[in-house]
Amino acid sequence: MAGLSNQKRLAAAVMGVGYHRVWLDPDATTDIAAALTRGDIHGLIEEGKIRKRLIKGVSRGRARKVHEKRAYGHRKGHGSRSGAKGARRPRKEQWIKKIRALRSRLKELRDNSTIEVSTYRKLYRKAKGGEYRSRAHLDAHIEQLKIKEA
Repeated sequence: MAGLSNQKRLAAAVMGVGYHRVWLDPDATTDIAAALTRGDIHGLIEEGKIRKRLIKGVSRGRARKVHEKRAYGHRKGHGSRSGAKGARRPRKEQWIKKIRALRSRLKELRDNSTIEVSTYRKLYRKAKGGEYRSRAHLDAHIEQLKIKEA
């Protein structure tokens, strides 16, 4: 295919791709060599004697496999972690999750009359102050209050 570099360059310009993505039909070298203008090249493209090669790209198959395993909980050990402890789940995110759970529990207890509104307000403020570690801790505290009241 010697001497077709000019045609290849023209074809790349006409198709709007890089030089190395141009495929020239090895059986049609004489026709391609005769093509000197952009119009001639365009005609050969329509005939299928000159074509674009596909972009190679990088396969994401391996990445998908790893992602699937991580979703399942594998490949997440200490050796795979980088960054500080709070980088994977920030403190603020932890707080938001905890306070939402506590507040929803308090509302639930208030609505079904397990606790009075005044008690609800006190517990709400304590939750805001960070007194309770979890819903279980809050429930244990409420149980203690009921025992004291009785």
